[in-house]
Amino acid sequence: RVSTRTPKKPNSALRKIAKVRLSNRHDIFAHIPGEGHNSQEHSIVLVRGGRVKDSPGVKSHRIRGVKDLLGIPDRRKGRSKYGAERPKSK
Repeated sequence: RVSTRTPKKPNSALRKIAKVRLSNRHDIFAHIPGEGHNSQEHSIVLVRGGRVKDSPGVKSHRIRGVKDLLGIPDRRKGRSKYGAERPKSK
């Protein structure tokens, strides 16, 4: 299930989160980093640890660019964190 959640005070945003069922049948909430995503209900994803400080109950992140979650196109800085391809040099 992919949804948005508002953070704790004093922050304000719509954080993108997803309820993920792990291979050991546990359900967790995982943050979807970066701008935009292609996640749908039955996507297969890879999850890493690391909580989101202003979102209660969100203690893991989905990894961009692995399995069904695409990387961010045209990203130039911090590419390894968002699964972006190396830009074509001129």
